Amino acid sequence: MPAETKNRVLYILKFLREHTDENHPTTIHEINDYLDELGIAAGRKTVADDIEQLQECGYDVVCNKSRQNQYFIGERDLELAELKMLVDAVQAAKFISAKKSKALIKKLSAMASPYQAGELNRQLYIDGRVKTTNESVYYIVDLIYAAINEKRQITFKYYEYTPEKKKVFKHHGQVYVFSPYDLVWSNDSYYVFGFSESHGKVVKFRVDRMYKPSMSDASAVKKPKDYDIAEFCKQVFMMYDGELCTVELLCENSLMKSIVDRFGDKVETQAADCGHFKATVNISTSPTFFAWIFTYAGKIKILSPNTVAASYQEQIDKALSDVK
Repeated sequence: MPAETKNRVLYILKFLREHTDENHPTTIHEINDYLDELGIAAGRKTVADDIEQLQECGYDVVCNKSRQNQYFIGERDLELAELKMLVDAVQAAKFISAKKSKALIKKLSAMASPYQAGELNRQLYIDGRVKTTNESVYYIVDLIYAAINEKRQITFKYYEYTPEKKKVFKHHGQVYVFSPYDLVWSNDSYYVFGFSESHGKVVKFRVDRMYKPSMSDASAVKKPKDYDIAEFCKQVFMMYDGELCTVELLCENSLMKSIVDRFGDKVETQAADCGHFKATVNISTSPTFFAWIFTYAGKIKILSPNTVAASYQEQIDKALSDVK
């Protein structure tokens, strides 16, 4: 028996995957025509039995029963709506280069029917998003995950930029020895947290600025007992990177969603007047906090403590004097 005949059921599955969906069913006659082009002889009953075999094996081959039964692949590994969402995420992701984005979207499109693939050619508007030029980011991510799982150290060099916008190695090409603990995606970039030998403590590195990391044979340094990735993320990416204090804010009513987005729905609030509410938050009086307040152009005011309000005003006065 020719190999093609032995694999007939696989060719039928291939045809159904590549040529059908719920809006484009096929018939046994069309399947037979396809098999004939491959030099595979099969009768109507043989094809029907093969389709039944696919169904018994768990493939979602749907049959529209009519005078001439019609067949199509029903549930795929990913539904069209899920693929659209993933395509949008790939387009939006800053850490994936334009070239890699195009390649990934092509692969995602291959998981849809040919009739649906055109819908995945989406032009999502991204607000001035700059894509990374580092083509190897997600291979680096894969290596870091492997090192985390195997509890091994990695070594790498790290980029920075000169005032002339020239990319150079930090500390004259220092090779960092690093024990990775967690990967975090924040502000459209991948960061890795772990113990740095040169820093002597837990720090973070931006993945797309790492140069040719490699896994070493050395075991990773154990996580410190007080290591808490959630707390580290708060300190690094939010407004908790110093000594905490309780601050009372006066906010315009339109900003309730912004306060909840920043501090969570458990944040303590109360009405102040018909146009404002008060929010009591635990925060560190860092430049990050002051910059966040400033972005609301006077719609948020610091009520207390007076020392924090005074520090904020000093920052504004200093910025204005620097401009002059």
